[in-house]
Amino acid sequence: MSEFSGRTEAVGQAQEVREHIERGAALTQSVKSRSYLQMAMRRFRRNKMAMVGLAVLLLMILIALGADVIASQITHYEPQEQSLLNAYAGFGESGYILGADNLGRDTLTRLVYGARVSLGVAGLAIVFAVTIGAMVGLAAGFYGGWVDSILMRFVDIILSIPVLFLLLLITTLWRVGPVLLALVIAAVSWVTLSRLVRGEVISVKNREYVEAARVIGVGNFRVIWRHILPNVAPVMIVWASLTVPALILVEAALSFLGLGVQPPTPSWGNMLSGARTFWAHSVALVILPGLAIYITVFAINLMGNGLRDALDPRVTD
Repeated sequence: MSEFSGRTEAVGQAQEVREHIERGAALTQSVKSRSYLQMAMRRFRRNKMAMVGLAVLLLMILIALGADVIASQITHYEPQEQSLLNAYAGFGESGYILGADNLGRDTLTRLVYGARVSLGVAGLAIVFAVTIGAMVGLAAGFYGGWVDSILMRFVDIILSIPVLFLLLLITTLWRVGPVLLALVIAAVSWVTLSRLVRGEVISVKNREYVEAARVIGVGNFRVIWRHILPNVAPVMIVWASLTVPALILVEAALSFLGLGVQPPTPSWGNMLSGARTFWAHSVALVILPGLAIYITVFAINLMGNGLRDALDPRVTD
């Protein structure tokens, strides 16, 4: 009986030591992560151009989210509301703040609703792409072996397909709305992230704190979620911030070619496509959507460059 009690006490002590070690490792990792994030945020705030880019991006997002309010309280026009008598109206004429197009539709209203579509498609696409790319990269890098071989060969197959031609083929065969267009773009955008994440996971999974977590019996999912994912997250964030501008341009290009978001739903791309046939009547109809695309892409690039510099571990305060 005493021997059984002694074994029970030993098992309890071992369990207590194990929990203590795990809490200590988690606390140490949390402190390191918090300190790293604090330094990164401090570096990002000191980057004035990155802050300007962030401010412009937030303004664009607010405009997109508040498109209904702008239409009802400022322009007093719906994006599809037509008035052929006011076709090609100039700035400020007949209540059109930024003029009207060939069908007498308010340009400002269509621009703000176009921001909702263009930014929404890019935002959904980047969420899907990051999710898929992160899952594939984490699985391939962590488990290795045949899992890595199969996933990376699949990635090689996707990379070998010309992306533009694949997008053109899909959008030609099926009529796509904003959500489906985001899925189509994400389906060909995640592969580069998966390779980046895989490389980071391979370099992280053999570090001391990961080995310590394995020794005390922490499961694979918990190791990935608590110890590996936080360390590869900066790579994912930087990749996402630098990829969003490309996705905006892809959506605009597809819509410009008539293969993306279809009229009468406004997007910056199909607004440019429509304006090319009557640009001689109003150059502003070409300049305004193009300027919106340029400003948004430039702002996100500024912010992305700032994030890249801020999250670079080689940069010191």
